[in-house]
Amino acid sequence: MTRVLVLNCGSSSLKYRIFDGDRSVDRGLVERIGEPGGGAPDHSSALRDVLAHADLESLDVVGHRVVHGGADFTGPTVVDDEVVAAIERLVPLAPLHNPANLTGIAVARRLLPGVPQVAVFDTAFHATLPPAAATYAVDIDVARRLQIRRYGFHGTSHAYVARHTARLLGRPPEGLDLITLHLGNGASACAVSGGRSVATSMGLSPLAGLVMGTRSGDLDPAVLFHLHRVGGLPVDAIDDLLNHRSGLLGLTGDNDMRAVLRRRAAGDPAAGLAFDVYCRRIKEYVGAYLAVLGRLDAVTFTGGVGENAAAVRAAALAGLEGLGIVVDPERNERAGSVISPPTAPVAVCVVPTDEEREIAEQAQTALSGQPNPSGS
Repeated sequence: MTRVLVLNCGSSSLKYRIFDGDRSVDRGLVERIGEPGGGAPDHSSALRDVLAHADLESLDVVGHRVVHGGADFTGPTVVDDEVVAAIERLVPLAPLHNPANLTGIAVARRLLPGVPQVAVFDTAFHATLPPAAATYAVDIDVARRLQIRRYGFHGTSHAYVARHTARLLGRPPEGLDLITLHLGNGASACAVSGGRSVATSMGLSPLAGLVMGTRSGDLDPAVLFHLHRVGGLPVDAIDDLLNHRSGLLGLTGDNDMRAVLRRRAAGDPAAGLAFDVYCRRIKEYVGAYLAVLGRLDAVTFTGGVGENAAAVRAAALAGLEGLGIVVDPERNERAGSVISPPTAPVAVCVVPTDEEREIAEQAQTALSGQPNPSGS
């Protein structure tokens, strides 16, 4: 049985989980790293503390979440100096995430020198996007020079959920056309055909697409020019506004959908509008991806909001009955695995995501040389 340590280093946090074969045997989280009163002064200290207290006996591999793999990495990759250098070159595409991911890799390599390290990239599942889906209509030479294209994110979650939706329906992934909706503080949609990503809502960065907890999602690019020219905001302030002070937070002052739903139920108009904007954006992507796929077997919700907010699931798919997409109210409130009526042409499913398990599985396959379980 393979024993895997999964590390997810964020900008100020460190999440870990240990798998022994299929069993999850330990997990933990260090938060507010580097902050006054936080869990550790830096990532090195946090990881040293994890390694001192976790049961790492007979550890076979460490799997690292890496947010951005650019066009270079299309599957899980065993880490060496060349891989580290390539991830460093991608820092301009993910300045908030890749540096922390690199810190986790560096510390784990130093403290566990005899254990193979594998990088699992959020972008890798979307390496199968066709050129027409990945290409932005900007000057092609500028795009090539600056690596501007749609990369997509949440790939480990979309891969896991697509595969487990197929298991839930008792059908092979190769024969299914799905839309997976990862709805959490970050949110993204993905069209999956035959186990491969063919369209996704996030783009060059995780800012594009659906409305999120603090991110705006899609908006007219001219808004940026307007904010700068008319509003006088510098680029860094615009970046902060759209990434950290928009989405549900910008519309209501709350970035937690649970709070928004409570306020909506109490008649708060701001919360009601935010809910409508959030669900309409999801519906627009479902319709667009149905057109891209040409047919549809299932829509699957996942993530903290997708798994727990029945009102969001119902509103996001309301009015799509003519397309074969129906939510059964009673099943939806019970949050069962399948929340559509038994006779509905399109299954509507709720599948809890497990990104750490997906990273563990991909890390093992990278070592064994077997095909990537995500299909990419």
